[in-house]
Amino acid sequence: MSRVLLAGESWINATTDYKGYDAFPHAQLEIGCARLLEALAAQGHEVTHLPSHLVAEDFPSTLDELDAYDVVILSDIGANSLLLPPVVFSQGRPFPNRLKLLAEWVRRGGGLMMAGGYLSFQGFQAKANYHGTAVEAVLPVEILPYDDREETPEGIGGTLTDVEHPVTAGLDREWPILLGYQRLTAKADATVLATIEGRPLVAVRTEGEGRTLAFASDISPHWAPREFMDWAGYGPLFGQAVTWLAG
Repeated sequence: MSRVLLAGESWINATTDYKGYDAFPHAQLEIGCARLLEALAAQGHEVTHLPSHLVAEDFPSTLDELDAYDVVILSDIGANSLLLPPVVFSQGRPFPNRLKLLAEWVRRGGGLMMAGGYLSFQGFQAKANYHGTAVEAVLPVEILPYDDREETPEGIGGTLTDVEHPVTAGLDREWPILLGYQRLTAKADATVLATIEGRPLVAVRTEGEGRTLAFASDISPHWAPREFMDWAGYGPLFGQAVTWLAG
């Protein structure tokens, strides 16, 4: 069993319904990672989910706090949420740089995964903004400095490379369709385990005593459609990824 912190993969919808003269505003919390949480639990991992709206204040801010976990997964949560806790943004006081802290934790033996999405890697309109950060320095991929999304609404499947690796052991060579991904470049010392349209879909790397993994697409809709999430390889892929990251 590995202890996992999954940060992100949720959002708050705020809408207003107009009915004639009257308007009814309402908000709702949406959780995008329910299927992944189930899959990781089924693979024997213990997962703590930190929703996006709690990341700024509650994400670990010391190495000791990070050491409560074997693996950290960042999914659809931008760099600003880690860099700007309320004490910095609202009170103008200094606070640990949690991107640098994560990188140091990895080098000391932690496992870090980033999954794709509109607020992953560089993201929609470059708002995720991990390019040039300490997190990019430890990931197995280089991140573009601008919007890096590749929308594939027609559906494009991933393909395993010929590399044998614990993360992809036992998986089909051809994967179900995905509806988008991030355009990433593998670092020279990374190992690419799966590709999509010739670009890295799954890549891994060791950094110091730790390990990192990049999954260039989403773990939930819209980029991950039913075909991918219902795939028999969905749980094993991410379960084996966590096991390998935990060392």
